[in-house]
Amino acid sequence: MGIYNLTLYDIIARNGRLYPRRPAWRQAEDDRFMTFAAYKEAVDQMAGGLLAAGLGHGDRIGVIAKNALEYMVLYGAAAAMGAIVVGVNWRLSADEMAYNLNDTQARFVFTDDDDAELMQSVQSKLGAKVSFFNLTPGKGPFGDLPAVAAPARGLPHQAVAADDGLVIIHTAAVSGRPRGALLSHRNVLCANVQLMHQVGMTMADVHLDPLPLFHIAGLGMALCCFHAGVPNILMRKFDAAQAARLIAAHRVSLMFAFAPMMQTLLAHVEKNGEDIRSLRTVLGIDTPQVIERFQKMTGGDFYSLFGQTETSLVATMSRYSERPGSAGRPIPLVEIQLMDDEDRPVPQGQAGEIAIRGPMVFKGYWRLDAENAHTFRNGWHHTGDMGRFDEDGYLWYVARKAEKELIKPGGENVYPAEVETVILEHPAVQAVVVFGVPDPKWTEGIKAVCRLKPGNSLTAQELIDFVGGRIARYKKPQYVEFVAELPMTAGGAVDRVKVKQMYGKK
Repeated sequence: MGIYNLTLYDIIARNGRLYPRRPAWRQAEDDRFMTFAAYKEAVDQMAGGLLAAGLGHGDRIGVIAKNALEYMVLYGAAAAMGAIVVGVNWRLSADEMAYNLNDTQARFVFTDDDDAELMQSVQSKLGAKVSFFNLTPGKGPFGDLPAVAAPARGLPHQAVAADDGLVIIHTAAVSGRPRGALLSHRNVLCANVQLMHQVGMTMADVHLDPLPLFHIAGLGMALCCFHAGVPNILMRKFDAAQAARLIAAHRVSLMFAFAPMMQTLLAHVEKNGEDIRSLRTVLGIDTPQVIERFQKMTGGDFYSLFGQTETSLVATMSRYSERPGSAGRPIPLVEIQLMDDEDRPVPQGQAGEIAIRGPMVFKGYWRLDAENAHTFRNGWHHTGDMGRFDEDGYLWYVARKAEKELIKPGGENVYPAEVETVILEHPAVQAVVVFGVPDPKWTEGIKAVCRLKPGNSLTAQELIDFVGGRIARYKKPQYVEFVAELPMTAGGAVDRVKVKQMYGKK
């Protein structure tokens, strides 16, 4: 692979030598931890087991589990042998999970013991050639990966290149089906170095990771801190009381948070009095009120940002205090151009589609050649998001492009088309428009405006329950409004713009 090649496994091996006794990963719930040297050994052993079981370079490994030490060992093992991890959102329905695994043709799937019945339902929807294993040995409804003794001198060399795939993360469904974004080793390592630089990361830092490892923010922050030699504390899932205790006990200094996590954490601390002033840096998206409250309580910095799975997490960021309300400025290895509908640059101050290029742009959507050609046209990654630059180079987010309309409740991505498809399956619904509305808890909520078929009746709660029983519950509408008529365009389609104008308030 040559002297210019560098992969995540190279960093794992390097850190095992540089920081052998330093804690790399700690499990919040039971305080188990792995040093950097022990992590390298565990990675080698799991990679050996995967190779012995017949998995090879480029094969996909599905994982459906809460955050755990073993989850990160699996990522390391995949990196060592050139396999690709497919992190599946554990909040999805069985059908949605099965779609992601079938889409990527995952050969092995690792699960935890949280919901054996759900996992067995997922297994029943996949081909017979897909093997299921317990992520944590002895815990779960399936068998364990056969143990293989770690070689005395480590794992035999595997031919893995920096541009090989490392992880597939399914993004929200623009046209009703999720798209698997493929990130390479190079994408991830470049993103790591960028974040280290932007927040001034040092060996004195400690990172708390309350975000799921199937999400680019949870995974990206974990790998960045690992790369820098910074200890990671993994939470199976966010809990404000537990987070406050961990921050105080371990002097946590770094964290990524989506609304309403910070709000609930601060409310808990105000009531119970834990000292969280070590928390010097928080990255994420939240309301000005919550950000300013955090800064006042801790003296720390909140970094506002813009990014996507497709940009390996962050493309722009700055301290919130530099330009409140903006998404920050482009980070050093990112070039951004704002484009009009003809892909021409727009004047400074005018809104345009955010187009990006640089080494952190993903390799493409899995098995979607036509979408990749459109997304990467003219040598730029077209994000589908609209923004404008002010006179000092700060990016201000404007909106999602109409054809890629997106709702973001609490950091999750929900496309209206997917929710509308499910709602229209209800026999009482004739037409529907789904869109985002302001929400005090989640920043943005999901609203459905429905026209029923003549002679039918339906309550809002019945419709909400119907949707929640078919797709992930975070995609169900929080607000439902039934109307006698929906405005139409001259072409006979529902006028989405007018619907949002008429019914945009909760």
